[in-house]
Amino acid sequence: MTKTPICTLSERELNPTVKISGAHILLESLKAEGVDTIFGYPGGAVIDVFDVLARHFSGDFRFVLVRHEQAAVHAADGYARATGKPGVALVTSGPGGTNTVTGLATAYMDSIPVLVFTGQVPTALIGNDAFQEADIVGITRPCTKHNHLVSRVEDLARTIREAFIVATTGRPGPVLVDLPKDVMQAKTPFHYPLDLELATYKPTVKAHPPSIKRAADLLLEARRPVIYAGGGVITSAAHQELRTLAEMLFLPVTMTLMGLGCFPGTHPLSLGMLGMHGTYRANMAVSGCDLLLAVGARFDDRVTGKIEEFAKDAKIIHIDIDPTSIQKNIGVDVPIVADARDAMAQLIAAVRGQGVPPEHRENLKDWHAQLTAWRSEQRLRFDRTTETIKPQYVVEKLYELTAGRAIITTEVGQNQMWAAQYYLFDEPRTFLTSGGLGTMGYGFPAAVGAQVAFPDKLVIDIAGDGSIQMNIQELATVKQYKLPVKIAILNNGFLGMVRQWQERFYDQLYAHTDITAAPDFVKLAEAYGAVGLRAETTSEVESVIKRGLETPGPVIMDFVVEREEGVYPMVPAGGSVKNMILV
Repeated sequence: MTKTPICTLSERELNPTVKISGAHILLESLKAEGVDTIFGYPGGAVIDVFDVLARHFSGDFRFVLVRHEQAAVHAADGYARATGKPGVALVTSGPGGTNTVTGLATAYMDSIPVLVFTGQVPTALIGNDAFQEADIVGITRPCTKHNHLVSRVEDLARTIREAFIVATTGRPGPVLVDLPKDVMQAKTPFHYPLDLELATYKPTVKAHPPSIKRAADLLLEARRPVIYAGGGVITSAAHQELRTLAEMLFLPVTMTLMGLGCFPGTHPLSLGMLGMHGTYRANMAVSGCDLLLAVGARFDDRVTGKIEEFAKDAKIIHIDIDPTSIQKNIGVDVPIVADARDAMAQLIAAVRGQGVPPEHRENLKDWHAQLTAWRSEQRLRFDRTTETIKPQYVVEKLYELTAGRAIITTEVGQNQMWAAQYYLFDEPRTFLTSGGLGTMGYGFPAAVGAQVAFPDKLVIDIAGDGSIQMNIQELATVKQYKLPVKIAILNNGFLGMVRQWQERFYDQLYAHTDITAAPDFVKLAEAYGAVGLRAETTSEVESVIKRGLETPGPVIMDFVVEREEGVYPMVPAGGSVKNMILV
């Protein structure tokens, strides 16, 4: 079929009388925003968009056809986390839209810039219970940063520009735009307002100088300081500033789950992750510090434990671009509403301006000696003498055999925590995981998004046998697009994290957490045209990983691990982070 030629963007801007359809406007707008990849699934309400996409934009966008709309949003999310650019998903109306809700909520909790475009029934049918109608704007209002129903084609370009501004600035987050079918078919002249300013949306980016001065004074006065770094450091690309400040003032750094990679995990000043399954030294350091500098973190309950006991003897400085996150869970002494990178740059300049006293490092000598003692007292450990595979060993071997240079995604549960504990991340945007919502089924489609973004990089999803089954259908996607994603399943035949809680706090009554009725993952991989490998003893682990990493294309590595292995340290819910269960 011969393509119908359409004008280019520049031609339309020169001739504002040319009219194009809403479907054309949507795709031209995405092109103007620099979007190069769309994840999605077609349907009747968006058939016009897919028609225009195939006829006129096949060379402008990579379209990745997933096998479930939830996976489309997780893949867009993984793409966004890996690249720092907004991820885009396009789905149809009704169930197509409702299937995106979990992905939207995941992105919302973790502050990820995702744009989801949903089809909608024609405007005249909205509210009539039409076929595949759902009030997706109403449904997603609590789990999006903003959303829109476009009722006129004349408003479409401006709405899309506004959506990108809101999604990518301030505290990032997902935005949904609902597109009625008649709006996609209607025509209007096109102009994309790249210079659009939103009068009521003005995020604070620059830090208040007096607050920066107060923070610098406290850092120079402290004798037991700790930096607590979260995902906001990665979002704002403040990792270099963080490292500069830490090295300048000899400050130990602990990271949240979302912050892993914002400070090198192999650095001598790294304390590792803090919180419910954090390292002993990180939790003890936060409990014993006299100054806590929190950057791009929101004092989540999994980090703080019992609020009254969290850093109770410390002055707290909190840097965050979201003013609602400051003083929300923990009272702070110096609130700084600003972009983390700007605030850290100002803080470095302020410290340099005042000058670091010659005795500063000597003043922290006793504190660092205590940190070293805590590390020696309790290290992450597991039994290395058994032929039954320990899941920690698998992650440790993955780290060793990849030299720490892979992009790691995870599912949620024990697999996630073992990955966070035993794979050291030296670079930002190399650890992609669902933090706030804890979404099982996230890791595999997120790996799809990361692999699409970086086709030449090694991408590994560390999974559990429960989580991986929630979006296992995306094996068809990786096969179709020749994406060499590797999946390492820590297969214990349980919903492991819930089982661990049942063991510790519910008299070992494993109520509905046994999932030994499971597929043969090797055969399942082969059924999708991928490669399946299995290790059942410790001595087989290394060879399976090497084969998996060397094999072209997608691979499932099924590791049959110790069934009742636990994640430790562990802080009971609501307990003080210094009171850890260590084994």
